[in-house]
Amino acid sequence: MGKDRVAYWLEIADYDMETAETLYNGGRWLYVAFMCHQVIEKTLKAYWCATQPVDPPYTHNLTRLSEGSGLDAEMDESQIDIIETLIPMNIQARYPEYKDQLAKMLTKETCRNIIDETKHLQQWIKSKL
Repeated sequence: MGKDRVAYWLEIADYDMETAETLYNGGRWLYVAFMCHQVIEKTLKAYWCATQPVDPPYTHNLTRLSEGSGLDAEMDESQIDIIETLIPMNIQARYPEYKDQLAKMLTKETCRNIIDETKHLQQWIKSKL
C-alpha cells in the first residue's frame, strides 16, 4: 500500500482525536468514547496499509484489525485491554437500546482515562510505522 493511504488514515485519526477532546470539553461522554474507538480503528487501518499487501477490511472490529495486521502479537495486556474497552463503544453508541446503559458507565473521569489510554495506544501504533 502506498504511503498516501497510511497518511490518509493517520490524518483522519488525528482529527478524530481532536474531536474526542472537544466532545470531552463539552461533556458529551457517550461520543467521546465513540470517537476514541474511531481513532484506534483508523490508526490500525493505517498500520494495516503500511504492513499488508491489501487494503484493510471494511470492519469496525478492532480485534480483527489488530490480529489481521499481526500487531496484536506485539501488544501488551494494557493495550489489549483498551481495545476491549473500546470495541463496544462503536456499536452501543449508535443504538438507543444501549445508549442509556453506556451513558451511565461513562463519567468525566472514565472518559478522561479512555482518551489518555487511546492517545497512548495511538502513539504506540504510530511508532511501529
